[in-house]
Amino acid sequence: MKDYKEFKSRRDRLAFLLDGSVAIIVNSKESIRNKDCHYPFRSDSNFHYLSGFPEPDTIVMIFGGKNPKSIIFCQPKDEIKEIWNGYVYGPKQASKEFLFDEGYPLADAQKLIPKFIKSKKIFLLPSSMVGHIFSPKWFEINNKLREDLSEILDGMRVVKNDFEVNLMRKSADIAANAHIQAMKLTAPDKYEYEIEGEILNQFFRLGSRNPAYSSIVASGINGCTLHYIENDSQMKDGDLLLIDAGCEVGSYASDITRTFPVNGKFSSAQKEIYQLVLSAQKAAIEKVKVGLFFDDPHKEALKIIIDGLIDLGILIGSRDEVYEKELYKKFFMHRTSHWLGLDVHDVGKYLSKSKNSQAVKFTEGNVLTIEPGCYIRPSDHVSKEFWGIGVRIEDDVLVTSAGHDVLSKNAPKEIKELEEVIGTSNA
Repeated sequence: MKDYKEFKSRRDRLAFLLDGSVAIIVNSKESIRNKDCHYPFRSDSNFHYLSGFPEPDTIVMIFGGKNPKSIIFCQPKDEIKEIWNGYVYGPKQASKEFLFDEGYPLADAQKLIPKFIKSKKIFLLPSSMVGHIFSPKWFEINNKLREDLSEILDGMRVVKNDFEVNLMRKSADIAANAHIQAMKLTAPDKYEYEIEGEILNQFFRLGSRNPAYSSIVASGINGCTLHYIENDSQMKDGDLLLIDAGCEVGSYASDITRTFPVNGKFSSAQKEIYQLVLSAQKAAIEKVKVGLFFDDPHKEALKIIIDGLIDLGILIGSRDEVYEKELYKKFFMHRTSHWLGLDVHDVGKYLSKSKNSQAVKFTEGNVLTIEPGCYIRPSDHVSKEFWGIGVRIEDDVLVTSAGHDVLSKNAPKEIKELEEVIGTSNA
């Protein structure tokens, strides 16, 4: 039996924050891929955070107040269904193993939940999936008592404890190894999907059952498309390969991007752009510290990239002019960071409630990506030597009391390191 005390402690904490109210959290349902084939099931992140329970079509209720408790509604035991689809916990075993105070069959939810909530204030998530389990008519009756749970829950999830950090560190280690393997196997004339296959193989081999998102394996001009996932082009001698790939461990994500030459040797123009992005990334990482603001890394990266592109003649004008007119967005159009956790783009506020909507300050236990980039599509105003160069370098960074810890540091990113690794496999 696994230890689910971590999940119970989260429910206890939420119960304390709820005071005398009740929260209702509903798990995802299975999704049809086509006809009678389903996508692999993955629990809703908020539901997983509070329960660890892996079955679809499940309800958790958490009661605050003088007598806090948590209960679960789930599918009943069914030996015939288990023959076809595998083990089902059932209410009794679910409540025992996952440390709930009470467990009930899902079919009893319509009858029992209205009785349980009575006149209590109800906290739901905006994306609540209650409707796919039972008719929510009584929510309409008690509409004035409904509150948004996301602010409370997001505030809990955005700060990771040691249990979560250990899972994220393992996820980052697995993903870093997958990136290294991809580098070793990259060579001209191979197809992007061959490298994607090696990445997925490495995830599985090292203990991650699922990628955290669809892997981006983008060679040449494909690297200038931010969310390119076709991964079906043949890699050419002289092109760069941009790989954005991460995996899940215990449902916690990693998110790593590396860019390197297909033939193992940067051209002078590729080296100029790559080193510019790398310098921006390193400077941005140094701005990850308790008490600094979330947008400080982006401001630092943006400053360096603007200066560099001006020096290379790709942007024309002063830094202030380029910044004010947002001319840089043609080449660097995304932000440098996002929160990371159970979701790749994890929950958590980016702006405070201050009058001027100031960025939030970093807190110990925050985990975020640092991922500046530069993408140069063919243009009459840019020298041809830079055409088709797309570079992004992304790491997962934990905010610590001493500053920061780069969880994904095992993935090489220095030019010399990359050139030594690329194409070194005998496979």
